[in-house]
Amino acid sequence: MKKSILLALLLSFAIGLSAQTAKEEIFADVHRAAGTFYAYPGPGNARLTPAPEGYKPFYISTYQRHGSRFLTNGKDYEEPLFILKKADKAGKLTPLGKTVMAGLDSLVKMSQGRIGELTPLGAIQHAGIAKRMFMNFPEVFEGDAKIDARSTIVIRCILSMMNECMQLKSMNPEIKVKSDASMHDMDYMNYSDKAITKLRKLPEVKSALKSFESKHTHPERLMNALFTDDNYVKQNIKPDQLMRALFKVASNMQSHTCQVGIDLPSIFTKQECYDLWRIRNWGWYVSYGPSPLTKGVMPYIESRLLENFLNTADTCVVSSGHGATMRFGHDTCILPLAVLMELGNCAKVVNDPEALADEWRNYKIFMMASNIQWVFYRQPGSADILVKALLNEHEVSLPVKTDLAPYYHWKDVEAYYRNKLMMFKK
Repeated sequence: MKKSILLALLLSFAIGLSAQTAKEEIFADVHRAAGTFYAYPGPGNARLTPAPEGYKPFYISTYQRHGSRFLTNGKDYEEPLFILKKADKAGKLTPLGKTVMAGLDSLVKMSQGRIGELTPLGAIQHAGIAKRMFMNFPEVFEGDAKIDARSTIVIRCILSMMNECMQLKSMNPEIKVKSDASMHDMDYMNYSDKAITKLRKLPEVKSALKSFESKHTHPERLMNALFTDDNYVKQNIKPDQLMRALFKVASNMQSHTCQVGIDLPSIFTKQECYDLWRIRNWGWYVSYGPSPLTKGVMPYIESRLLENFLNTADTCVVSSGHGATMRFGHDTCILPLAVLMELGNCAKVVNDPEALADEWRNYKIFMMASNIQWVFYRQPGSADILVKALLNEHEVSLPVKTDLAPYYHWKDVEAYYRNKLMMFKK
């Protein structure tokens, strides 16, 4: 078997399927069930394939999600706490229920004035990403390398950007860093196409999501663990909604390094974590992925962002300099962008929601501080530019043929994406 074919096959496992099912992976580490709240685990022992002889990296283009944060809506903390406090006044909480209530009360107090803000862990995540970029591709950041860093106007994204820039600057004080966060760039940094997103509101889509959600939410055990009176639960509480609300808060606990008196994720069984993850996984797939239910067009909400990648790369490729373009934004951008770019198996089409878990897993694509990197290489005396893609610092395949996997000829990659965007516009 040719070396390039073997490498391509190995790449398919970078974000695709492993020997384990999704259930086995989540049972092994329930943090994965958090999905979009999953704290960035880093690349682990991922190995990067050496570049073809004579080629050196000179430019990196990225889109990165902000790091770990507080939940973005204060009601996510307050509403389940209100329900438990009401039950406590009625004398209907178990000892576990009281402990959960106290933990939620601590979280509400801790989150005051910090809703949606970056946590210390989020800052650490981005400093680590920048450090590894510098160490993995030192030629890009040597001397007076030029860094153009841009963020959406949201503070958690701005702080993520600044933590990366400061890390790079600390490793090479000569680096020229330009950072910005402006409405001027929001047209591509966090764009939402109303004509596309309205597909999520179609009756058949909402019905399918609701049906799947109801089928895989089983709150009976948890309600019995939290409340002493079944009749009180029936008359005063919507068990499905409370279970999902508590799971949302519990999922995001890994964004914090503090203690609140209880390990909230532990109130759920591993099976419950898996079931609740499946609901979210399906929801993200339909709302931002290649789902046939939303006609496979949801990823095109990031057409402008992909076009910015292409245009910016064109400018930097013809330049004799070196450096990076770094963009910082959100999960609702990086997921459809990864699908639009067809990184690894991100764009895999799955019709059956029951089969989705073992075909497409959100925690392999986007989590807190998730990132897409295009790394460009050139060889002195040659006009041929190579590029490879990293998703969360793992090499992934691109949707064009190559004789140098995981490296691709830039002219082929650019032609494919420009044609794809042109065909969609038509």
